[in-house]
Amino acid sequence: MTGHIDPARDAFALFKDLPRDQPIQMLNLLRLREKAAYPDGRDVSGFEAYKTYGKTSGPIFRRVGGSIVWRGAPQLTLIGPAEESWHLSFVAAYPSAAAFLEMVTDPVYQSEAVPHRQAAVLDSRLVRHAPLELTSEFS
Repeated sequence: MTGHIDPARDAFALFKDLPRDQPIQMLNLLRLREKAAYPDGRDVSGFEAYKTYGKTSGPIFRRVGGSIVWRGAPQLTLIGPAEESWHLSFVAAYPSAAAFLEMVTDPVYQSEAVPHRQAAVLDSRLVRHAPLELTSEFS
């Protein structure tokens, strides 16, 4: 099974075609490698590599106005394919889609953070959401 690690070119083009001036929230679901897949073969876990990604991407994430609004450790998929189990999940909020694009196209993010994410992640989902008003009902 081939995992989804980086955005597909066509999906990224669709993302860029959506409004860029509105707040967005990005749902992240991550399955990490047992051992990180660094080109130089360094011996660290996928979790350790993802922590390094977080430390190197964090300053850029905060600079563009990003924040984590929810995070959790998935325990069981009650509805859905059992093979889509995840190690980490979180929702990252951005003041605008333009802020997200600023982060992911930042040269330092690309050169210093992305290699750690690529080494760490076996499979992932990244889903853009428009924030909705919070209520006490499901709909």
